Amino acid sequence: MAHEYRSQPWLSPNSNEEDMGPVLAPRLAYFAAVARHEHVTRAAAELGVPQSTLSRAMVRLEADLGVALFARRGRTVALTPAGRRFLTAAERALAEVERAADTVRADADPAAGRVAFGFLHTMGSETVPALIRAFRVDHPRVRFTLVQNYGEAMIERLRAGELDLCLTSPVPDAPDLVGRRLDEQRLRLVVPDDHRLAGRRRIRLAEAAEETFVTLEPGYGLRRITDDLCAEAGFTPRVAFEGEEAETLRGLVAAGLGVALLPPPAVARPGVVELTVTAPRAVREVGVAWLDGHPDTPPVAAFKKFLLSRRGHLLPKGSQPPPEDQALGPA
Repeated sequence: MAHEYRSQPWLSPNSNEEDMGPVLAPRLAYFAAVARHEHVTRAAAELGVPQSTLSRAMVRLEADLGVALFARRGRTVALTPAGRRFLTAAERALAEVERAADTVRADADPAAGRVAFGFLHTMGSETVPALIRAFRVDHPRVRFTLVQNYGEAMIERLRAGELDLCLTSPVPDAPDLVGRRLDEQRLRLVVPDDHRLAGRRRIRLAEAAEETFVTLEPGYGLRRITDDLCAEAGFTPRVAFEGEEAETLRGLVAAGLGVALLPPPAVARPGVVELTVTAPRAVREVGVAWLDGHPDTPPVAAFKKFLLSRRGHLLPKGSQPPPEDQALGPA
């Protein structure tokens, strides 16, 4: 053995000051191999490193810890009580690293990897299930982690690395994000079925200037669109209630609490009438967004390509503006 282990503990000058994690992490596998074999030469052969390199690493490890981990017995070494305690923690840490490596490899598997995908509440009943069903025709084993939330919350999760892609509205315009418009969805003015406007089929939004509105909370894309459309029509909406989910608003409209600008429902709801807004042009763009500059795993790249291929026919028929009214423009 090139270096003998000291039998007395010592303290490294910086042992109480430095962050020990980065110092210790590279040596944990070395330490565990020596502890398992109780022999530096055999451990070095297993690891494929020179014996002298391994011996120096163990000496330095003890120096950094300020604790003797091994006692020398002839050609072999034995763990001290401190060494046995450290080995338990080291093996636990190495096993966790191995599990993490297995997870990220599995998530990147082209055939059975994982996609973390976020989408709006209003996309959850029809659009997203149909997308995943169609994608899985050619990618049956790809796994999804799904997050349903409002637009700004999903953008935060994109930036935090918790989502790979999100389906949102409006499409974000930020230097750190990439957004691609996929479709447009018409918005309707929803009124109670006994409302003064319920007999109409079409309406200019300015005609609802004196109405009380129920809307989504600030921060939701549809709330921002509602405020902008009302401003374009020449008024600020009087808001009686701010909610978190479009179908809740539709129910409150049926109860007579107010009117609302909403996308079409998956299933017609009794108690309300949905009017086509002729002016201003009442649509919301729906698109996909991702973090710029981050490489995609194969399953994420495949799902992104699939989403982009759905441009112009992402949404169920009936929720899109008529062809002559659509204005997606270039991607």
